[in-house]
Amino acid sequence: QVQLVESGGGLVQPGGSLRLSCVCPDRNIISMNDFGWYRQAPGKERELVASITRGGETKYVDSVKGRFIISRDNTRTTLYLQMNNLKPEDTAVYYCNAPHSAPALPPLWTWGQGTQVTVST
Repeated sequence: QVQLVESGGGLVQPGGSLRLSCVCPDRNIISMNDFGWYRQAPGKERELVASITRGGETKYVDSVKGRFIISRDNTRTTLYLQMNNLKPEDTAVYYCNAPHSAPALPPLWTWGQGTQVTVST
């Protein structure tokens, strides 16, 4: 059973920044797979907002382009999401997971507990 652990969320004012982290006890999981950050806002479906391939190619949804950066650390065992210029609409629980190669199918592993990001004055 793959366990994913997210951290780094919190309460931040609009325009502020946060950096989220995702780790897995199996050190090969994050390095050997395409990975992504998802978020789920209250009353909304979970959405993939940023992804990174094994080779390091990144993609973002339009709503976060230019503000969020997905990356792995040099050891490729930790996944990050640097979030800048945060907006109230970024408020959500954020999760990491490995997107299925068929986008219509769910991600590869069980969801972790997520980390809450709240953007508010």
